[in-house]
Amino acid sequence: MGRFTQGLGFALCLSITSSPVFADDLVSILDLAMRNDPTLRQAQAQYNSGTTFLDQGRAALLPTVSVRGSTSRQTAGPAGEFSYKPGQNSHNYSINVSQALFNLSAWYSYENAKMQVRAGAISLAAQEQSLIIRVASAYFDVLRAIDDLDTRRQEEEAAQRQFEQTEQREEVGLIAITEVYESQAAYDLARNNTIIAEDTLATAYEALEAITGQPHPNIDVLREDFPIVSVDGSMQTWTQQALESNLALIAARYNLEAQQENLKARKADHLPTITATGSFNRNVTGGAQSADGALRRTGAIDGSSLSLSINIPIFTGGGTSARRRAAEYDVIAQQEALNLTRRQTTQNVRNAFRKVNTDALVIAQRQQAITSARSALEAIEVGYEVGTRNIVDVLQARQQLFVALRNYSDARYNYVVDTLLLKQVTGLLTPQDIIDLNEWLETESATAAP
Repeated sequence: MGRFTQGLGFALCLSITSSPVFADDLVSILDLAMRNDPTLRQAQAQYNSGTTFLDQGRAALLPTVSVRGSTSRQTAGPAGEFSYKPGQNSHNYSINVSQALFNLSAWYSYENAKMQVRAGAISLAAQEQSLIIRVASAYFDVLRAIDDLDTRRQEEEAAQRQFEQTEQREEVGLIAITEVYESQAAYDLARNNTIIAEDTLATAYEALEAITGQPHPNIDVLREDFPIVSVDGSMQTWTQQALESNLALIAARYNLEAQQENLKARKADHLPTITATGSFNRNVTGGAQSADGALRRTGAIDGSSLSLSINIPIFTGGGTSARRRAAEYDVIAQQEALNLTRRQTTQNVRNAFRKVNTDALVIAQRQQAITSARSALEAIEVGYEVGTRNIVDVLQARQQLFVALRNYSDARYNYVVDTLLLKQVTGLLTPQDIIDLNEWLETESATAAP
């Protein structure tokens, strides 16, 4: 289980590896998130709370020791002449030790607590993996928004130049006024899209800040030579790995074992319990004055006892049987939860496997689409100059080029995140994956927030 409980080690690993740079890179942002993300901090607190179940369960198997003490004063006197002065002081001290010798219900409850703590550790590790995905998704959403805004601005500038050129050509009578209107409409739409893209980028920055608690106005970008490759291995191999290592599936198995131990405990509630009890007490009496003023002598009496008790539950109003039946249903419910998690894991890993391979193919195709769109635009612009094409053809061709650029950018970021998701669903995602990915980021082209 040790390889799954790496919570504090995650942040330490990242802190040691990260180095100061002018822009925030993926490692430094994940390091901040590991220390500041409220969701992860909540999960850590819940795990720490869950570990106390182990101590609580063990307590029922260990001896209990108690110390008691009391003091009293007794007075008496003739009617009408009562006074607290003549009287007798008594002091009593006792030490009691109790040890369960046979209590199967407590033993199985302790085993249940151990399984719950193990499931909690796995769930915490799953939250850490989830944080890696959330940070990576938010980070690349920012880069996606930056690229989108960059192409939107380029498209707006190109549309503005086209609009200005058509105005000039219309003024000298080379084209009809309708082409001016069409160019202006394209420019207005491009300007509107730029405004929306600026807001989208601001929103993406806000989402990243919400995870780390700090703004990141300047982040590293993904290098153009980032390798795009298909998944290594077969779908069957990845599926088998997921069934062995998926954290949600492992946690579900521990939860099932916990419910099974709880059922044993509830069945054992019908069995006798044997307890040994020992005590030592001292009773001190004296130090008091009688009515005639004479001081009585102090006396002390010591006593001890050792007992063995057996408790056999006969009838508890049906409560014990009801708790046993409830535990049986809980086992069935957790077994079905495990079956559901297993099916979902199988489905998710297969989908993730196909998605990464599809992304790799799509990226290659969208690279070709950019080349084709650029060649088409150049040819149409030449045709427009010689009168064989109209302005609508030019505007549409230019729009297709910028759409191809945005689609290519989206596909690259989808590939990166989907690769991490594939590792997450198989239970193999670690901060080292982020450290390796960080090597493919660069600072030179980083874009500040608007």
